[in-house]
Amino acid sequence: MTVGLEQLHRQPDSVMSVAQDVASLARMDGHKLPWHMDRVEAWERGERIAPVLIDIALTRKCDYACKWCYAMLQENDRSVITKEVIEDFLVDCARMGVRAISLLSDGESVLSPVFTYTVNRGKELGMAMASGSNCRMFTPDKQEECLKNLSYIRINFPAGTRDRYCEIVGAKPKAYDQVLRNIRYMVALKKRDNLDISIGWQMVMMPEDADQIIPFVELGRELGVDFAIIKHTADDEYGSLGVEYAAYEDVVPILKRAETYATDTFHVKAMWSKITSGGKRSYKRCYGPPFILQISGSGLVAPCGDKFNDRYAALHIGNICEERWWDIWKSDRYWEVMNYLGSEEFNPQTRCGPLCRQHKINEALDKHIRGVERLEPAMTDLPRKEFL
Repeated sequence: MTVGLEQLHRQPDSVMSVAQDVASLARMDGHKLPWHMDRVEAWERGERIAPVLIDIALTRKCDYACKWCYAMLQENDRSVITKEVIEDFLVDCARMGVRAISLLSDGESVLSPVFTYTVNRGKELGMAMASGSNCRMFTPDKQEECLKNLSYIRINFPAGTRDRYCEIVGAKPKAYDQVLRNIRYMVALKKRDNLDISIGWQMVMMPEDADQIIPFVELGRELGVDFAIIKHTADDEYGSLGVEYAAYEDVVPILKRAETYATDTFHVKAMWSKITSGGKRSYKRCYGPPFILQISGSGLVAPCGDKFNDRYAALHIGNICEERWWDIWKSDRYWEVMNYLGSEEFNPQTRCGPLCRQHKINEALDKHIRGVERLEPAMTDLPRKEFL
């Protein structure tokens, strides 16, 4: 079943060109609303739009204990996302017009027994599928089952050396070696089958771990992944993780040096707009969740990952393990929460942690609504592997 996504899912004759890859990286540090102006215009008219993209974890479980992990701040009542639950969810997503699903949120989705089923079924239903993973358990057999149906994968790898990697993620040295074996297989599989997938190498960086930036980039280039991303660490409004955003300024020279390691086939991108922002927001409305929605690995539907924790229960909308996603989306409760976030009663500058998942589209929609910088439709097609 296809849901009117011809532009989003156009299949290229071969893997994406170098020029497209560079453009893709630039968009990662921004937003893709110009390719979804039909949704923007419907939203402006007050219509109840389907999300363009949904981030969802298939489980709350994780085999790592990363020191900067935001998931520890997102605890909520746990339910199990079964095959039946995810089947209903995917069918509902396709029916309402969701264009892309990314298997990342507050758990390691590869650990779920329905991971490969979800990737393959989502693609079959006409949606672009992606995943974020530490890749320890994304073994060759699982890759053979579903890699062909992923538009991209972002491998979370927060260091370039074995000792520091194990220290940061709370794993034993054998985990480091296992992940590298899996990545090498992934790179070889992409080449063997000429797969249209972007293999991303991502470092979520705390300022005190800046010594790992260059080793991280060097290792990624050696492995043969397509791109390396260095990004900031998200914290909550209470500063629970202790991220010193001002300290990122001292890391700028190293980040600029890291970007010089790029080649014609290996691209390096520091997420400058957030790294250099000081954790500050320029807007006082949250418009982003109707476009990018996040769902917990417990099945909890909340407007964003920042609000998964039980202390934000006033903003919780439902649970796909207990109710059909279609009914949750169509409910008055869903839109009461979305409208509240975009109202004068809610100010993300004081009610949210720094620089959330929806930050860039919040910036863009705020400027659009105020007439400071109106959004215009894109003049080029969006490659199939792209997301909002």
